[in-house]
Amino acid sequence: MSPPHHGPPARWHLLGSTTQATTPVFKVLRQRYRHPVRQTEREFVVIDAADWVNVLALTPAGHLVLVNQFRFGIDGFSLELPGGVIDQGEDPVVAGVRELREETGFAGVRARSIGWVHPNPAIQNNRCHLVLVEEAVRSAEQEWDTDEEIAVSTAPVAEVLAAARGGRITHALVLNALFCFEPIWAGLNQGGSV
Repeated sequence: MSPPHHGPPARWHLLGSTTQATTPVFKVLRQRYRHPVRQTEREFVVIDAADWVNVLALTPAGHLVLVNQFRFGIDGFSLELPGGVIDQGEDPVVAGVRELREETGFAGVRARSIGWVHPNPAIQNNRCHLVLVEEAVRSAEQEWDTDEEIAVSTAPVAEVLAAARGGRITHALVLNALFCFEPIWAGLNQGGSV
């Protein structure tokens, strides 16, 4: 066993990368790294995925647009924000507006980024962008992907945040989005703009 390391962690050096598997959703990479001090080499598995977007669509009544859908990873239903995969070269805000319209039929104004997160930096190399759309109203027909079936609802922001804190919303990226949005919502409630 190695002795404890003191000081900042070292940046490992990438020596090479090979594709181990390609799926419709992501690639599995095997990447070889070398530690700069110990000179040890190790292989790590990385999921190479497109960036994603989650959309906080705020209605004129102060509700958030929610989607409920069956998720194969958990073999069950998940209450979430609208969102999806960002197409190659697509602007994250444009992608958010598109995903919102396709999944829910809602559109709004003042669409903007409020940040991004790494979904799981231990094994994934992508980002999930967080987009806020204000004054969202249903204005179009939904355009689901082949296997999508989505129940759309709206709920007051306070109820959505309570559902997140109470364990009813369990999707980690949706929780990230909601808690990044919470101070923005507090500013909007105080008559400000953020």
